[in-house]
Amino acid sequence: MHKQAREAFNNSFTEEGYEQFVSSLSSAFPGHLDFRVAETPVFVPKELAERISRASDEIINTLISPDFRAKTDRAVASSQDVPGENAHTSFLAIDYAICRNAAGELVPQLIELQGFPSIFGYQAFLSETFRKFFDIQENFGYLLGTNSFDEYVSTLKALILGDEQPENVILLEIFPEKQKTRIDFAVTEQMLGVKAVCYTKLIREGRQLFYEKDGRKIQVNRIYNRLIFDDLLNYPDLQTSYHFTDDVDVQWVGHPNWFFRISKFAMPFLNGEFVPETRFLSDYGGSFPENLQNYVLKPLFSFAGSGVQLHLTKADLEAIADPENYILQRKVVYEPVIQAPDGLVKCEIRMMYGWPDDAEKPELLISLSRLSRGEMIGVRYNKDFTWVGGSASFFEQ
Repeated sequence: MHKQAREAFNNSFTEEGYEQFVSSLSSAFPGHLDFRVAETPVFVPKELAERISRASDEIINTLISPDFRAKTDRAVASSQDVPGENAHTSFLAIDYAICRNAAGELVPQLIELQGFPSIFGYQAFLSETFRKFFDIQENFGYLLGTNSFDEYVSTLKALILGDEQPENVILLEIFPEKQKTRIDFAVTEQMLGVKAVCYTKLIREGRQLFYEKDGRKIQVNRIYNRLIFDDLLNYPDLQTSYHFTDDVDVQWVGHPNWFFRISKFAMPFLNGEFVPETRFLSDYGGSFPENLQNYVLKPLFSFAGSGVQLHLTKADLEAIADPENYILQRKVVYEPVIQAPDGLVKCEIRMMYGWPDDAEKPELLISLSRLSRGEMIGVRYNKDFTWVGGSASFFEQ
């Protein structure tokens, strides 16, 4: 998106260099890289960065409003309500499509937001590796709240470990060795000393949780949560000592309830220049917009793009039995802005925040980007393409 940075990168790019770059990522954590890495980072010019910052500030102001928690109580089903909810989320991710407004300016448009941790470890590792293999101009940086990689790691340690020793903190997932994001678990363990532990391996004794490591039983005092109920539902017959909704003596960093509160469910409460019109389907009372080709339907309680409908008819909407569990969102038009050797590519940028328990607002730490040529952003829509996939963002300083 930044013309000079893009030209400099593309002129120095070689397929051999890209292959060495990906090989370096893979060999550092063998068997863990399980998704496509794009050939290029995204270079974000100052003007667009300022608009993204303004958009995020407006969204955060809604999230910290006194009535936000009450408005989102319905998002947490009683069967999925985990005890020990923090006063606010520990993490925030805000996804923006990069679009162009009527004046021809690049602008962000909100796609989704999550009160859930993203791949904080991997993104720093990826960004550092980009710098090692490619010519990234000095006046572009990937760190957004710290001044060095070491300072970034220290900030993550303070947020995720709190006052605990690393072995008493776990990254919780279901079958972490099978997850697409498992490279992030490996990077996180290397960075912070926090081990990924499978939900099935937790041992509950009264109100205490333990896991086994090297023949020792170690108490869990703090959970860095990466587990979502949606994944648990795929294993209805699991027999476990601990159940996600058990009331146990642990501190949560990334409490599960905030995954539901800050999600698609929150979008109808947001508004502004960079937020596309979004309403609960039930709010229409059956009087839907005439121009449905300009809207997308999203189920509130499904994830990773599952159930999203891009092409709608009035009959589709009338057939939905629980309209309160869907949102209708005005489509945004992604602007192809990344110049690849064989054409232009669309992109999405995720701004990633940490939010210490004693902080008034979340703190911006890093970002990620995803490049796409398909109808939607995501691996399943970009098979057999190049210059697509997950990547890093470098912001003009």
